Amino acid sequence: MNEPNNLKDFNVDKIFTYHRPTGDQQRRYQSLRNLAKDFAWEIMASCPQSRERSLALTNLQQTVMWANASIACNEPDAEDYACTSL
Repeated sequence: MNEPNNLKDFNVDKIFTYHRPTGDQQRRYQSLRNLAKDFAWEIMASCPQSRERSLALTNLQQTVMWANASIACNEPDAEDYACTSL
C-alpha cells in the first residue's frame, strides 16, 4: 500500500514501541505526575464542577502524557531515534 508523501517518514514501529526508562527518567516521570496531581487537586478545589473544569483536568492529563512522551522518545540514549518524525 502506498503512503501519502507527507507521511513517508512516519515510523509507526518506532512511535508505538515501549521505551524502557533509563537513567533518571523514572524520577522525572514521577516528578511530573506529582506536580500535575497537586495542580489537579487545586483545580478541583478552586473551580466549580463544570464542563470547563472537566476539560482542564483532561488537558492536564494530556499535558503529563505528552511531557512523559517527550522524555521517552527524545533522550539521547533513547535507542537513537525520536518518536516523532513527521
